[in-house]
Amino acid sequence: MGDTKRRLMQWATGQAGDALPERVATIVLENPGHLAAIIESGLAGPESVIFVPGGPGDAEGPTIVGYDGSLSEAGAEMSISEAFFLQTQDYGTSEYMSVIGPSTVRIFGEEDFELYLSDADRAADEGVFPAFLTHPTVRIADLPGLGAGPGPDGPRLRLHARADGALSTSPTGLPLGKVGDDLPVLRAEWDRINAGGEHPCAVCLGEAVPEERRAAELAARPWLGRYLTAIAGLQDLHARGAADVRVSGFGGRLVPGLEGVAGPADLAGPDLPLLLWTEHAAYIHQPVHQLGPARTFEVEHRAGQLAEALLVCGSVEAAAEHDDPAGLATVAGFFSKAGVLLT
Repeated sequence: MGDTKRRLMQWATGQAGDALPERVATIVLENPGHLAAIIESGLAGPESVIFVPGGPGDAEGPTIVGYDGSLSEAGAEMSISEAFFLQTQDYGTSEYMSVIGPSTVRIFGEEDFELYLSDADRAADEGVFPAFLTHPTVRIADLPGLGAGPGPDGPRLRLHARADGALSTSPTGLPLGKVGDDLPVLRAEWDRINAGGEHPCAVCLGEAVPEERRAAELAARPWLGRYLTAIAGLQDLHARGAADVRVSGFGGRLVPGLEGVAGPADLAGPDLPLLLWTEHAAYIHQPVHQLGPARTFEVEHRAGQLAEALLVCGSVEAAAEHDDPAGLATVAGFFSKAGVLLT
């Protein structure tokens, strides 16, 4: 069940921290009658997982997982036997819903998108993050369309087959083809839609938010990828029982003197490590990336201050204008050996 849940979350979020199989990693069907055509088209291989309404059916090669309910309707719940339940909520009402188990929060329309942007702006200005988004069992769907960047997303990572046979990467995505099309056809259409776009992915939210609006709002907020990374870091710490967690770069810094650094390096990309802190400790969060899963390291405040200077300034030399060069080199070297680059 663990691998099944992991695949389902990769399908929902559009992110993966491990290598993709040769064919489509995860496929969700709304119509069980499409299973045979999906397999015959060559989309699914031995390492693929296909979620099918009702029973698992008959198929050789891919893993077939039967489910009840829906993964594409706001307010709906899907279940796999009696072992796993997943709720789907629209962003606009999620603030008022009680989190009782694993949930995905989706952007179903422009109103949801506007609320998402408003929450992100408040976090950037005041350091206040929506409580429902930082709950450990909640995941935001379609992260590549919300500022996280494309990463491994695309039809090789995930597909959703609607009841009418249209194929996309997401329930709110632009159609890439139809049931029966092979992976090269779907990939070519995904590439065509994203060609020339400065803010991919233009597919996964294409039927929920007009692309011109989405691209303009993301261009005005180049730090949205970091916002999403911060949410993931907060979820990790909340799962460990941490409370009153602050995030560097959102409403302040652990070292106040770093707030005036122009063009801070740690806001340059969503894959960069992130500093968080509480009254008692500091944390370095390495987000999920193509080479591995997310990791979080706990350190004392002093080490956190040095790490923050490295993250903000981008190099030991530049950070030396704000802190002890020997200490900076030591902290940078320690994390480098752990596979985390602070500069």
